[in-house]
Amino acid sequence: MTETGDDAPVRILEAKVLADDWAKLTKYTIDYRRRDGGHETQIRQVYDRGNGACLLPYDPERGTVLLVRQFRMPVWMNSKGGQGWLVEACAGLLDDLEPEAAIRREAEEELGYRLGDIRRVHDIYMSPGSVSERLAFFTARYAPADRVFAGGGKPEEGEDIEVLEPTLDQALGMVRSGEIADAKTVILLWHVKLYGLG
Repeated sequence: MTETGDDAPVRILEAKVLADDWAKLTKYTIDYRRRDGGHETQIRQVYDRGNGACLLPYDPERGTVLLVRQFRMPVWMNSKGGQGWLVEACAGLLDDLEPEAAIRREAEEELGYRLGDIRRVHDIYMSPGSVSERLAFFTARYAPADRVFAGGGKPEEGEDIEVLEPTLDQALGMVRSGEIADAKTVILLWHVKLYGLG
């Protein structure tokens, strides 16, 4: 729906910025046209931090994948036991780069690998009820010879990243046990299990 004017399905009546630090949080008051033709005023908050990309490198010769473990404040706040370290696929914000260029940068910074051919497999909204971010999902073949740095992220940006190299089956076992509870990672692991790198 791209109508404009009084008959538009959504009209912004007011936009109020609540926070604008690492990301922008805006409170919107909208006029929403329901499917039955009626109108109602709704209030929505949108957290905008830009779009991102994520990647799962897979070595089919050894059956391994590259993952990271890092601290996530929202996870720590939401866990009853104070567990805030999450096992995830490599990921990052685009920062004005095209998704492929951004994820290649993240692969070197976080994992320490310079990858050859990578494949874009999905573009997915991860939490569309309140977060505007859309993630580009990638897979890539890797081998030990592709390692060019130790990885671990950029300490000057507060990153303290541990690189993990389980087998694909071990990683899927971590999904089943709840040790991996990150949506983008679960999606990528099952994608590679079901479809390989294609």
